[in-house]
Formats: sequence, C-alpha cells, structure tokens
Amino acid sequence: MNKTTAKRSISSFTDLPELYAEMTATDAFEASFGDPLPLTIIEPGEDAGEHYMPDPLAAQAECGGIIAAMFDLLTDTRLDPLAPEIAWGFVNSFHFTAGKLERSEDRLADTIRDMTRRLDPGEVFNKELEDKQLECQSLAEQRAAVEAMRDYAAAMYQACSGRAWTPTKGSKASHITTASQISALDFLRARAEKRRDRYEPQGPVVVVSGPTDWHDWEIIWNRLDVIHARIPHMALVTTGQRTGVDASAASWAARNGVFCISFDLQGRGKGKKRAFDRNRDILDLLPIEAILCEGSGIQNHLYELFNPKSGGRRVPTHVIMRASQKAATPLPKTRRRFAA
Repeated sequence: MNKTTAKRSISSFTDLPELYAEMTATDAFEASFGDPLPLTIIEPGEDAGEHYMPDPLAAQAECGGIIAAMFDLLTDTRLDPLAPEIAWGFVNSFHFTAGKLERSEDRLADTIRDMTRRLDPGEVFNKELEDKQLECQSLAEQRAAVEAMRDYAAAMYQACSGRAWTPTKGSKASHITTASQISALDFLRARAEKRRDRYEPQGPVVVVSGPTDWHDWEIIWNRLDVIHARIPHMALVTTGQRTGVDASAASWAARNGVFCISFDLQGRGKGKKRAFDRNRDILDLLPIEAILCEGSGIQNHLYELFNPKSGGRRVPTHVIMRASQKAATPLPKTRRRFAA
C-alpha cells in the first residue's frame, strides 16, 4: 500500500455508495435524528436551548465509513484476522454510550414518576417537573440517535465480516422516538409501552440452540428460511453463544430483519442449574417451533421441555445431528477493497 493510498479519506472511497445500497435504512435513520424538540437540554444542569442534530445522511455515511475503512486498511495484511475484533470495538463504543444514556433516562423517569405522586400545585414545583421532563426527553433523543448510528455501524460490520454484531452482554434494542410534547404521566406511560416493544418478542417465537463448535451455518440458514416463509412475523430466540449455532442464527436474523433475543447465562446462578433455568425461561415464551442441533445436555434438556412424551410442552422441533453437517464454508460477506 503506497502513501497516497494509506492517507486517503473516507470521502475518496468512490464505491462506498454501492456497498451501502443493500443496507441503507435512511427513513428510520432520519426519524431518529429528525424533528427534535424546540428546546433541548444537552448536559444535566444546563439551561434549555435550541440545538440541532447532526445531518442524518452525513452521520449515516460516517458511521458506515468508519467500519468499512478499518476493514479496508487491514485486509490482506498481517492484521487481517484482527479486523473484525477492532471493528467490533467501534460498534460497541456506540452501544456503551447508548447504555449510559438509557440508564440516565431511567433515573430521570423514576424521579418524574415520584414527582407526579406529590400533590404540590405550586409554580416552582411545576417548573421543576417541566424541566425534568424536558431533560428526560432530551436524553431519549440523544439515545435514539446514538442507537441509530450503532445499528448502521453494526450493519456495515456484518457486511464486511459476514457475522452479526452482538454485544458482550445486554440487548441491542432500539426504536424511533417522535419527541412529542406531552404530559408527564402520558410520557411515562408511552415510554413504558416502548420499552415493552423493544425488549419483549412481539411475534411467534422460534428457538434455535446448539453447540459453539458447529460449523455448518448453511443448514441452519436453510431451515430458518423455510420457517420464516411460513411465519414471516416470527421472533428468533437463541441461547446466547457468540460462536457456533447461535452466532449463525443471529447472523441470519440480522440479514433478514428478524427480531432476535439472546438468552445468555449472565446474571443467573451457578453450574448447570443456570442453563436449565434459562431453558425454562425460554419455554415460558411459548415458542411455536424450535431448531436444536446436537450438542450438550443443554440441548437435551430443551428437547425434553419441548417434548410432551418427556413431560414437557409440545413444541414442534427440528433436530439436526452433527453428522448432517457439510464441509465448513465461511459465512457470506461483502469484504472488498475500495477504489482510491
């Protein structure tokens, strides 16, 4: 790579628009950045003011360009194997920031909820309530914008690496806010409804589980394609592994725009009981279909829960044995070098 190539900027990647074309979701992205409140609070304690959002198209291009540029820089070099790990960190920085904003938003929402229970019609109290609500709505706007940037960077990560981006813990939930001027109680009620939409599956649940050393992603994708054709509004639930069967299923969900929930073991008890408790939580979602790949006692336990002959609840289950796998092939990806 010569010095001119090494120093080129994102704006010189003339074929980036082609790479963006398949994953561009400008309407949703613009909705996260558009129509902000007339007055916004940027930092806690500051006075409200008129502040603009970044240009959504520019933000979208830059977020995708950062990830694409990292793969372009490292591809076909000694650092090529590290490109996914480094790019993952860039996406995770958006996710980390969005999480901090959401926690601050939650604390403010609790404060507003406590204030609305007080019977204090005084002018000072009403002004304080309005300020808290404005601050909470401002945080909601910031979080929605950061989540939109994270989601677009994650889409580019998948295009370049062939794998869906997933956080080490927690969810990658996001939604579009309208930032309307509404009353405090209506705001909290609407916010609670949005949280349910973000964190609970809204469609029929299909479960996928299997070992981490599974290599045949195509057999999983093909089976999911058949199920998706019958159940277009399905929600996918995996057992939360970042490699193997669960990772392949998560990549399929990201590629097909299917809501995916990762039921990992974080925050649970110790030993095998953690996995068995998690399996029972998955059963409580009332799945209508499942794909189980031959693995450990975790998959055997799920199979028993889904089999009425074993005392479980009837869930139609596709069992795929290890011997059914084909030779290993890489996940499809769109890694390419960009024209200078």
